[in-house]
This record gives sequence, C-alpha cells and structure tokens, in this order.
Amino acid sequence: MPTSVTDRRAVHEPGAVRLMTGLLRAALHGQGQGGIAVSVSALGFGDAFAEGGGPLPPGTVPVHLYGRQAVVGPLTPGAGAPCPRCLARRWQAVRSVALRDALELGGGTEEAGPWPYAVPFTGEALASLVARAHAAPVRGPFPDVHVLDLQTLSVRSYPLVPDPQCPACSRPVPDTPEEARLALAAAPKHAPGTFRLRGIEAYGIDVAAFANPLCGALGPSVVHDVSSTSTSAAIGCFSMRSGPYLRETFWGGHAGSFAASARIGVLEGLERYAGMRARSKRTTVRGSLEEFGAHAVDPRRVGLYSDAFHRENPHIVPFAPDREIPWVWGYSLRDREPRLVPEVLTYYHAPGLENRFVQESSNGCASGGCAEEAVYFGLMEVVERDAFLLAWYGRQPLAEIDPATSARPATRHMVDRLAMYGYRARFFDTRITFPIPVVTGVAERTDGGLGRMCFGAGAGLDPESALDAALCEIATDAVNLPGRSQREEARLRAMAADFSRVTALHDHPLLYGIPEMGVHADFLLRAPATRPPLAVGDLQWPDAGGAPCSPDLREDLERCVAAVAAAGFDVVVVDQTLPEQRLLGLHTFSVLVPGLLPIDFGWSRQRALGMPRLRTALREAGLREKDLEAADLNPAPHPFP
Repeated sequence: MPTSVTDRRAVHEPGAVRLMTGLLRAALHGQGQGGIAVSVSALGFGDAFAEGGGPLPPGTVPVHLYGRQAVVGPLTPGAGAPCPRCLARRWQAVRSVALRDALELGGGTEEAGPWPYAVPFTGEALASLVARAHAAPVRGPFPDVHVLDLQTLSVRSYPLVPDPQCPACSRPVPDTPEEARLALAAAPKHAPGTFRLRGIEAYGIDVAAFANPLCGALGPSVVHDVSSTSTSAAIGCFSMRSGPYLRETFWGGHAGSFAASARIGVLEGLERYAGMRARSKRTTVRGSLEEFGAHAVDPRRVGLYSDAFHRENPHIVPFAPDREIPWVWGYSLRDREPRLVPEVLTYYHAPGLENRFVQESSNGCASGGCAEEAVYFGLMEVVERDAFLLAWYGRQPLAEIDPATSARPATRHMVDRLAMYGYRARFFDTRITFPIPVVTGVAERTDGGLGRMCFGAGAGLDPESALDAALCEIATDAVNLPGRSQREEARLRAMAADFSRVTALHDHPLLYGIPEMGVHADFLLRAPATRPPLAVGDLQWPDAGGAPCSPDLREDLERCVAAVAAAGFDVVVVDQTLPEQRLLGLHTFSVLVPGLLPIDFGWSRQRALGMPRLRTALREAGLREKDLEAADLNPAPHPFP
C-alpha cells in the first residue's frame, strides 16, 4: 500500500512543509510503515482562528511544523475527540503577543530563511514518532500530542483538550428556553461541613492538559508562588482577543499544597473561560426589552453606568429599552420559568463590543459537581459581594467576630501565622438583608506601614466556611502586599491622590497598601465597640428543625433562594458549562439577582453608586434610621480583590 503524505496547503505554506513531506515519505517507506497516511502542515503561518479546513480522512496522522519543532497528533478516534484544527487553535492561543498580533490582526508571518532541519536524520526520527503514535492506543478524555525537538531529538507529550469553538469538530447546541430549564435534584454532600458533592481529588484533573507550553487550554504554564509564606499558591493565565487587544485572565488556587492549589486553579480557570462567552451553545435571540417585557431581565435592575461615564466614553452606547441587543436563555428559580438575559450580563466578554453597554465580571459564576452545587456557590458569591458593597459604600459599622471561637484548628493557626508576619486578622458580621452568613475579613498591618491592609469575604450557610473563605483571601494577599506596595508605590500614591486612576481589577485591593488609605476604612476598623465580639457560631441560620444546614445541598439551595425571593428578588441562572467540563463531571452556572449591587472594577464604572438599593438597604435592615444621602457614602473605591 503506498504511503499517503498530503501537503494540505502546499501552494501557501513555507518550504519547510514541502521538504519534510519528501523526507517523511522516504523515511516511512524505509521503515516499512508505508501504510500510514500522514498530513503535513505548518503552525504559525496563518490565523488558526479564522482559517477554514475540513477534517482529515480517518486514520491520518497530522504532523505540524513550527521552527525547530514537529508536532505529531492528535489522532481522532471518534466523536468528542480533538482534531488537528483544535491543536492549531490551542497552539496559537498560548503564543506570544507579538506572534498572535501578527497572525490575528493582519500582519502575517513569513519564513526568515532556509529551514535548517530538512535532513534525512530528522525525517527518520519523525517517521519513528509517527509510527509509534499511530500504533499507540488513544487515552481519554484528552489524547496526547507529541513534540519532537528537531535540534535535540527529544520528545515531549502533552494532553490536548478539544476546543469547544472549533469550526471543524465542535457541536454547539441551540440556546432554547427548553434547554434553559433547571429541575433541581437531590445532591447529597460527601462529608459534614462541606457544600460539595465530592472532594477536589475526586475529579480526574490532569493539570498538564490545561497548562502546558504547547497547547494548554488555560495557558502555557502554572506558576508556583514559592514566595508566599501563608499558602501554597498556584497561578496561571490565558489570553483572549477582545477587539484589537489581548485580554489576560488570571486564575489560581490557594491551598496547603501546590498540587491541590493547581487543581483548584484549573477549576477556577475553566469557570472563567466558560463565563467569558457562549462556547457550547448557539445564541440566536436578538431584540429589545420593550419587545420581550416581563419575559426578560431588565438591565436597569442590574445597574447601568452613569451619564458622566457615557459622556467620557462616547464609544460605549448606553442601554435603552428599545435598543436591539443579543440575549441568552436563563431560568428563574423563583418563578420556575425561562427568562431572557442580556448576553453581556452573563457572558462578560461576548464578541461584539458594540453590544457591551456594561462590562460585567465573573461575579456569580461558579462551578460544581452538579448544577445544584454550582448554583449554590454562585448565589453565595452574589450575596457576599452585595453585602460587602453595602457596608463599604454605606460606611456601615459591623459587629466583630472573634476568630479564636472558631472550631477549626486550621483557622486559628492561620490567624496566628498572619500575626507572626505583622498582620492582625479581623472579621466582621456582614449580614444585612438576608439571614445567610456573610463574613468580611481584613488583614491590618499592626505597624500601619506600607502594605497597610487587604480585604476578603465569604458567604455560606456554614459560618465556619464563610470565615475560612474570607481568611484564605486575606492570608494569601497580605504576605505579598508590602512587597507589591513598595514596587508600585509611585503609581499607587498617584491613585490615592486621584481615584480616576483606579481603572483595573487589581488597582482596587492594591490601593489599600498605601497607609493613607486606611482612613477610608475607619468606619469599620475604628468604630467604638458597643458589644463583645460575636462567636463564629452566632452567625448560624438554623432551619425550621434547628439544623444550620442539610445533608442535601438541594435543600440548602432552595432555602437560600426562598430567603432571597422573600426579600423581593428573583434568582436567574444560566448554564455556561463547557464540553470539557462535562467530561470531568463539572457544571458551571452564572447566577444573577437583579436588584442586588453588582461589583465593578474601575472607579468610573461603579454602578452600585447609582442604584436605589445602596440608599435604602441599610434602613430596611434596621441598621440606619433613614435612607443614605450622597454625603453619607464612602468617597473611596471599594477594596475588594
């Protein structure tokens, strides 16, 4: 049987492809592997996100060339497996900004000179790798691709995650009201004191599939923060194009070991990747709020930018009820019916910049081992941040919680550890509208120096877990804050003098590394004590039977939804789950509670400042005698990380 070696774009690809095609043909024949069909192409010679191209014939082994590397694979045995186009897209996504700009913005690339690896010996080595890959069984769920370094002849293998937007092999489902319906099912917890169906170790998360330099689905690497003295933090980053620029999105985990932190980080990265745009469904609904009426979420209830913002940013067209925009289908857990949601409010980096009348964040997006778990944690995040913003912008003194009363030794130990590094960990009861426990944590530098303070928060039916979530955030950030504040002191002091310079997410927490910013938190940290500190257990919200929570997460979720609905708010959920998450047994949902305060990053974008709830909620909760006026509001940006 003759060797079949196909040059798919011989006219347009560089000479390296033609040279290696001949060498590979000869080497396969010489090794008695003439029956293996191979397709040779180049990476980095065209924009993989824009090019066409159909699937290869069954059994064909793809070979991709770039510089000193030859990549073999993926072999695609069936539905759901990644294809060569997936590899090209994943490969391009982890390249440098310079190369991506050249490929994606029209500059293009070309050969720098004759290819130096076109020698028979490299052809023999590559043919051997092709034969081995062709004979090896394909592992799942993410098959390996193999990289031959043509200079050293070393071989590395990396798992390849299918691209859910690949035009050659992805199968997005229609976005319909029927598909949006969510019937909550029993969700037994795997252990007391947890709100998860299973532990992190139960998910077969291969970190290398999501963070590797060849085709990492969430970026080229995961970095272990060995400088952290509180947690074994692991950090990664992926980039996605938004108009002319590449937007970096960071993800990470903060646990007691780097292995656990990396797995947690991958879950967070997938959660953010899923929430940025609709990758697994085809969204087709366009129309206006006037057209859809009560069947749609009103963006005005979620919060809009001020008129001053739009005057300063005339390219961002404000929302109007008669304006036609894209929508996606969600589901109201209060009313038990489908609800249209503006796409930009749930997929916060959806394509079409002209439709982005606000810039949403990942607030309310959460992942879990079932829909109930994901929705529970998404709802807790929305409740937590609403309460934090009400307290911060309303300058509301809060009852302090004594962390020494925690039943968890690890919590008490971490508080002591922070004290060793010069930080006092303080915690505050931030329940305002709802009975759900919410805890604000503050790490305050005891000498008042650079790296002054950092904040965190947590919410959930178990007060111990809520406090632990707030502690984890401040424990990770505090030990690095003095160094970061010192390195960026000039920029941060400029922001402290002019809040309009606060434009990005990380500006908000870093600003409070400047000692002078501490005055804006005096309402919380310097408020006179009117009662002894609360015990952690005092925050419990027992159910009708006296239990703080149920062994079934569905019952916990339904109780929280009922509490939110009783206060006059809807709970709308949108399924964002990616195909690769389903393979791992994961689900991701976006939770929206119209009327609660949304969190924004950038001082000019603070929608909360213009929402009625900011003025009325503290009075309605019995914490103030009257509605807030402009003079009552905190004049400084929130410090939420």
